[in-house]
Amino acid sequence: MAPQAPATRPANPRFSSGPCAKIPTFSLDKLSDAALGRSHRAAVGKDKLKAAIEGTREILGIPADYKIGIVPASDTGAVEMAMWSMLGARKATMVAWESFGSGWVSDVVKQLKIDADVKEAGYGEIVDMAAIDYDTDVVFTWNGTTSGVRVPNGDVIPADRQGLTICDATSAAFAQDLPWDKLDVTTFSWQKVMGGEAAHGMLILSPRAVERLESYTPAWPLPKIFRLTKGGKLIDGIFTGATINTPSMLAVEDYLVALDWAREIGGLTALMARADANAKVIWDFCDTHDWIANLAEDPATRSNTSVCLKFTDDRIKDGAAFAKAVAKRLEAEGVALDIGAYRDAPAGLRIWCGATVETSDIEALMPWLEHAFAAEIAAQAQAA
Repeated sequence: MAPQAPATRPANPRFSSGPCAKIPTFSLDKLSDAALGRSHRAAVGKDKLKAAIEGTREILGIPADYKIGIVPASDTGAVEMAMWSMLGARKATMVAWESFGSGWVSDVVKQLKIDADVKEAGYGEIVDMAAIDYDTDVVFTWNGTTSGVRVPNGDVIPADRQGLTICDATSAAFAQDLPWDKLDVTTFSWQKVMGGEAAHGMLILSPRAVERLESYTPAWPLPKIFRLTKGGKLIDGIFTGATINTPSMLAVEDYLVALDWAREIGGLTALMARADANAKVIWDFCDTHDWIANLAEDPATRSNTSVCLKFTDDRIKDGAAFAKAVAKRLEAEGVALDIGAYRDAPAGLRIWCGATVETSDIEALMPWLEHAFAAEIAAQAQAA
C-alpha cells in the first residue's frame, strides 16, 4: 500500500535545472525600473549593462584585470565564441562527463577539426583532471548539469600552464567556489543559479585569454557574433556594456534584481551555503533510503546545484518508464515541476538545488518523493 499523501507541500514546486526558480523575493513590480523602449546604446542602457558586468565581478570576486562581457545565445553562445575564437593555436584537450561537455567535444572535433585529445567519463563519474596535459588548451565543464558531477576544486590545474583553460561554469557560478587564477575563460548564463531569464551569456577572460585573442587569428571565418577582436585588438566595448547585438533590457533588469538579492543575503558565501543546504537535504535522504541514490559515485564530486538521482530498487523493471512515472505523479500533485532526468542522461530524476530554491521546499518535497515512489511500485505490482 502506498503511504498516505504528505500534509505539507513545497511552497514553490519549481525545481527545474534551467530556467531555474526565480529569487524567493521576486515579483514583476521589481522590474519596473527596466529601460524598456530605450536603446541599449543610450546612457541608461549602457549604465544598466555596465552595472550587470560590475555586479557580476563584485559578487563572484572576479579579479579586476579579468574582462567580463555579456554575449548572445546564453552559455552555449559564450562557450562557442571562446572555442571558435581561441582554439587552434595549440593542441586541445576536450574533457566530458555529461551531455553538454560531449557537445563541446563534437563541435571541436567534427566542426573545427582541431587536433585534440578527448577525455571522457560516464555519467556519475569524472575524468581524472590531474592526468591532463595543461600545456594544451583544455575545455571542460565545471559542474555537469546533466550528470550532477562537479570538479571538486582547481588544485590540479598548474599555475605555470602553457595552454588556456576554457571552463563552462553555467551551473556552478554563484553556487561553487571557482578558482579564477586557474581559469582563463569562464562562461555561464543568467538562467541557472541566479534564476534570471535566458538568452544572455557571460564571457569572462583572464589576461592570458586576452593575449591569445590579440596574438592569434583562427584559420576559419568567424560570424559577427563570435568576433571579439578588431585589427588585432580586443573590442573593449563588449566588456563595458556595448553588446555585440541587442540585449533584452527586461532580462538585464531581472539579472540586476537577482544581483541585488545576492548582496542582501550576504553575497557569494551565502549563495553557496544555500545551495549546500539544499543539496544536503537530498543527500541525507538518499543515505537513509535504499531505493534511491546519487548518480555521482564519489561524494567529493557531487553537485550542490543539479542533483541527479537514480532508482536502485530491484523491483523496478523498466527504469526509464518508472522514473518518468514518478516525475509525472509529482507534477500532477503540483509538488515538483520539471525534475525528470535530462534526455541523454541515465533514467532518474534531477532536482535543482541552487540558491534561489528554499531549503524548506526541498525538505517538503522529500516525503512526496517517497510517496510517489511507493505509489508507483504498487502500480507496477498491480499491473504485473
